[in-house]
Amino acid sequence: MSLNCWKPGKMTKLVLLHKADSIYDDEPDSRYDFPKAYLKAVEEGIGDWVIYYEPVKAGPRGYFAVARIQQVIPKPGETGRYLALIEPGTFLPFDKEVPRLHKGRAWEAALMAEDGSVKSGGAQQLAVRRLPEAEFAAIVAEGLPADLETVEARRYEGGWDDEAAPFDRPVIERLLSRPYRDVAFRRKVRAAYDYRCAISGLRLRNGGGRPEVQAAHIRPVEHRGSDSVRNGLALSGTLHWMFDRGLISVAADGTVLVSRNKVPGEVVDRLIHPGGRLLLPAEARYHPHPDNLRWHRENVFGQVELAGPAPWG
Repeated sequence: MSLNCWKPGKMTKLVLLHKADSIYDDEPDSRYDFPKAYLKAVEEGIGDWVIYYEPVKAGPRGYFAVARIQQVIPKPGETGRYLALIEPGTFLPFDKEVPRLHKGRAWEAALMAEDGSVKSGGAQQLAVRRLPEAEFAAIVAEGLPADLETVEARRYEGGWDDEAAPFDRPVIERLLSRPYRDVAFRRKVRAAYDYRCAISGLRLRNGGGRPEVQAAHIRPVEHRGSDSVRNGLALSGTLHWMFDRGLISVAADGTVLVSRNKVPGEVVDRLIHPGGRLLLPAEARYHPHPDNLRWHRENVFGQVELAGPAPWG
């Protein structure tokens, strides 16, 4: 199912709890591993959107990403376990992670007690929770603001003018919009790498303070790549061009691979960090996923026919 052919129906939005060190085989941009106890609820969510949530004991993030369930299958080799498969191209990290509480109240009404306090245990600990449409929209609007493209475009300008506020596109329209997703992806990837090129090690800014580093998809969206930070690299413009054309790639151990018969030695010396290894984000959860790097090595590195002059020519 593609982003362009999906049509809404009577389904259920969900909150899915995710812990990075969980015993479950979760990879938020591709699959969610869960026990049979939640099967009915997750099946109600097929074709609809979910929000990922990090529980208190796992870390500080709260609500941190959105995606859409494509199908549910029994987990191979595991009795009583299932996988919710995420529709390719729908996973999107929030621009800013949404705290569990808003003005002292839970975003989810189901987590509030009659006396106005936040419940502890019980519903809070459910790995899968049904989420009303209005609460879904409120959480997404907090994590992915409607004006994100305008904010990014003006991020390094000296001030704001008196133009009318941007049109507040409906939540689902934003989640499906490729230009909006590209902006959200770029902001998250560049911030994860602290605006430093992962291969050259340079942190360059233009005269207005705008970072020159770009956000590259490791596995392109058109080849079922996701907008997860783990499918991204912060690269300078030239290295982004080289990466997309298979002139460079990354080995399993982080070594930068170079197509030596196509890239002059002096170019390698000028553009690649002296250590010859990928410079990773400070937070491990943002490190490139090994499967994405392997896909690039096997499907792009050394396999793209070059046309036109090289940027160093």
